[in-house]
Amino acid sequence: MKYTQLGRTGLKVSRLVLGTMNFGPQTNEADSHAIMDAALDAGINYFDTANVYGWGENKGRTEEIIGNWFAKSPDHRDKTVLATKVYGNMAADGDAWPNHDKLSAVNIRRAVDASLKRLQTDYIDIYQFHHIDRDTPFEEIWQAIDTLIQQGKILYVGSSNFPGYKIAQANEIAARRGGTIGLVSEQCLYNLAERRAEMEVIPAAQEYGLGVIPWSPLQGGLLGGVIKKEISGGRRASGRAADTLANPASRAQIQAYEDLLDKHGIEPGEAALAWLLTRPGVTGPIVGPRTAEQLDSALRAVELELSEEVLTSLDEIFPGPGPSPEAFAW
Repeated sequence: MKYTQLGRTGLKVSRLVLGTMNFGPQTNEADSHAIMDAALDAGINYFDTANVYGWGENKGRTEEIIGNWFAKSPDHRDKTVLATKVYGNMAADGDAWPNHDKLSAVNIRRAVDASLKRLQTDYIDIYQFHHIDRDTPFEEIWQAIDTLIQQGKILYVGSSNFPGYKIAQANEIAARRGGTIGLVSEQCLYNLAERRAEMEVIPAAQEYGLGVIPWSPLQGGLLGGVIKKEISGGRRASGRAADTLANPASRAQIQAYEDLLDKHGIEPGEAALAWLLTRPGVTGPIVGPRTAEQLDSALRAVELELSEEVLTSLDEIFPGPGPSPEAFAW
């Protein structure tokens, strides 16, 4: 495994992030523990989760599965950089009691204690805001975070799904207040087929020293060889991938992508991950394996070196927006 610093911090993390969203909903506890064992054995030290994972009436279940894994061995927690998230409504029926969601100081305090209990740990390495809160000023948010850091309950703070201007606003207010060093990471939707983050989010993250953690690196399976699997009778596309393939022009684009990688003998999913690892500012993509086999494929991507010919061809198939602000100006 290869490692890098998380943004401007001294924290060293693996270039793949183990996403745990499938633990509980799609992968049972025993298999989830086996995947975490295999990830740690392979050198992945960065595990990502969220308080809402498990979904519906099972919100919090994913954190519980991770907590039970930590309880198996002190080594597990000691070797893991643990990231979880706060924002979501934790009521099973979706009808949150006032102050039981978003980023008020009240909810941050409540949510972190609940996550610590489920995770069976006394601290969280990276506590992430899962979304912007339009109702709570950053002065209040940072005051709550300062308290948690002083209490030793969290060490760093990250964002997820933030626009560039909110990354700037959050860190400028943190700098004016003193205390915390502000946001150190941003999780954003970013992959070959979805490159809008290059317009503002990634430039803002780089300017303020945030590590970029792309989620959905395969665009919901779209970049994982979906057409080839469809033809061979494998798992059919669903959700975002199926919607994209329903458009003839988009289907032709994905076909060109798969044909290019087939010509070079490269697995599509591994190429999509390897491409992200070449992008400026990217710490490492989140991979969310449902099985040990999917984890093995992701691990191979870390060692995959894409040639300049392949990189150029990928840019031709999936052109990015170009540098900001020229991409939307002159």
